[in-house]
Amino acid sequence: MNKKGKESSEEMVDNKIEERDEVPVVTDEDPIDESNEESLSGEPEGNDIAEKTAKELQDLKDKYLRLAAEFDNYRKRTAKENLEIRMTASRDLMTSLLEILDDVDRAEVQINEVKQEDKLLEGVKHIFNKFRKTLEQKGLKAIETLHTDFDVEKDEAISEMPVDDEKMKGKVVAEVQKGYMLNDRLIRFAKVVVGK
Repeated sequence: MNKKGKESSEEMVDNKIEERDEVPVVTDEDPIDESNEESLSGEPEGNDIAEKTAKELQDLKDKYLRLAAEFDNYRKRTAKENLEIRMTASRDLMTSLLEILDDVDRAEVQINEVKQEDKLLEGVKHIFNKFRKTLEQKGLKAIETLHTDFDVEKDEAISEMPVDDEKMKGKVVAEVQKGYMLNDRLIRFAKVVVGK
């Protein structure tokens, strides 16, 4: 832009300023309309602030209650899981001891068949009983299946055998291997022969 054009545009701006009405100046002596000032500044009124704060407080309370409920559920769930873990922690040990217990049962049957009044046999029987009681104290329980109805939840049929008595059909007539529960949880099915 040349010098002449620049000067003319400045003059035009100056003329327009002079033509406009004078802008009122606010002094400390002039009264101020507070309601108008709040709406001009964009700040909410006192009631709006209280409502907003109350809503935020309610939202925080709701979040706190939800968080407390979630934590309580978590605490209960972990306590239940810990209890289950403690109850079945010895499961592997008990399962491995079941084979020994089977041998003990077979040895006891053999000892009873010999029918000798030997002190050695009484000592062995005492050890067998002590071993069984110790396992029972730890939560191991034998499943009684002989002469009961066949139950697929705890019995495993390895064969069927014809029976003369109608009452024995569908029932366990022989037990090949005992089933066991550990703290009311099945850890081994009973292997049985079912009457047909």
